[in-house]
Amino acid sequence: MTQVATHLDVDVAVIGAGTAGLAAYRAAVAAGARAVIIEGGPYGTTCARVGCMPSKLLIAAAEAAHSVARWPEFGLRLEGQVKVDGKAVMARVRRERDRFVGFVLEGVDHIPERDRLRGYARFIDDHSLQIEGGPSVGFRSAVIATGSTAKVPPPWRALGRRVLINDDIFEWDDLPQSIAVVGPGVIGLELGQALHRLGVKMTMFGRSDHIGPFTDPEVRSYARRAFADEFTLHSDASIRSLLPHGDGVALTHVRADGSEETIVVAYVVATVGRTPNVGGLGLENTALGIGPEGVPVYNRCTMQAGDSNIFIAGDASHDLPLLHEAADEGRIAGDNAARYPQVHSGLRRAPIGIVFSDPQLATVGLPFVALEPGTYVVGEVSFENQGRSRVMLRNKGLMHIYADVRNGRLLGAEMIGPDVEHLAHLLAWALQMNLTIEAILDLPFYHPVIEEGMRTALRDALMKLKHAGTASIRRVA
Repeated sequence: MTQVATHLDVDVAVIGAGTAGLAAYRAAVAAGARAVIIEGGPYGTTCARVGCMPSKLLIAAAEAAHSVARWPEFGLRLEGQVKVDGKAVMARVRRERDRFVGFVLEGVDHIPERDRLRGYARFIDDHSLQIEGGPSVGFRSAVIATGSTAKVPPPWRALGRRVLINDDIFEWDDLPQSIAVVGPGVIGLELGQALHRLGVKMTMFGRSDHIGPFTDPEVRSYARRAFADEFTLHSDASIRSLLPHGDGVALTHVRADGSEETIVVAYVVATVGRTPNVGGLGLENTALGIGPEGVPVYNRCTMQAGDSNIFIAGDASHDLPLLHEAADEGRIAGDNAARYPQVHSGLRRAPIGIVFSDPQLATVGLPFVALEPGTYVVGEVSFENQGRSRVMLRNKGLMHIYADVRNGRLLGAEMIGPDVEHLAHLLAWALQMNLTIEAILDLPFYHPVIEEGMRTALRDALMKLKHAGTASIRRVA
């Protein structure tokens, strides 16, 4: 669109049109504010373009291929060989990804044209912005919702297109023969395992045996062994060098035993974290206090930066890079920005995180590392002999549930296992409802279901609570 105005005054200026920004804009408008939403890059959220949805499309293809490979274990016979057509797989990923992006674009199109400003914004001061190639914008309050960008270690950038981030994978026309994935976190595990199951020779590298989101040493160790059983995983490797080698990359690393190895792969995929997109905003021109990664210091219940008129939401806040959290933060920030200086705490839901690997990984509530020694018990279950899990030949997993010895209340959980996305939701709901372990056990459990495994862990926690002398409290007010 053509912007002819040289200056515009509004109540709320939202910078960024991703999940958090769109939520913030809509909340501000719903509260009666005159708001604009400013975007310098392409429309369409991180989730739809390069995150949640295309990754799940790739994972779905991998799961389909892997299920056939396991037929003989069920006594089924496969005549011939299943062939993965990489071009067809990636064509579907891109086609369906574009559909999801299209739904987002339809939502953007419903925003009045006068409220959509194109160009990168930079703060002039605490009450004004300059849009690159566009007008200046005066505002009563602003919301920073500029998202984040995948990190690539600076020395690796010299390798150009042979070092990728997850965004690049979804633009492939075909699957490569080999890759190295550096970083066994959420993104690395999901994409690395999926590509491995689609026939790509995949090697994964990590440091200090960290796996996924886990902080519980026993759960983390179980996950490391489970994935190492399926593909090559160097969970405590030191990468010595990355050098061009023909059309690929020669990666030299030092293994945990001190030996050195060089492998040659077509691509290296860096999944080593994300950086909040706040560096080019001109925050030095504001009075905001700046914290780690250059992010303004803010209150995560109000999303307000200090006591200022500027709010922050989504991945830019460098807190929980999850779509549902971004949407919640955007709503809170947009509503408070519209009502500023009358700022209120918004609903922050019970923390929940899921990794769509196989087995799945999940966390709920307080992580193990945040628990105070002597104040909790651990309820445990292994899924290796859990009935429904064995029926499905998916009997790998370990769940730890943490309960408060002072009142029997659920504190959190870390788990790996079959379909734990559903168990994590149940525990997150119970946590947000402030239930005790005993109260959760009063709820119905069918047979035979995976949820019975969770019940075993809950019973283990209850037994330990009673041994610790915890009072029988069904609900904490």
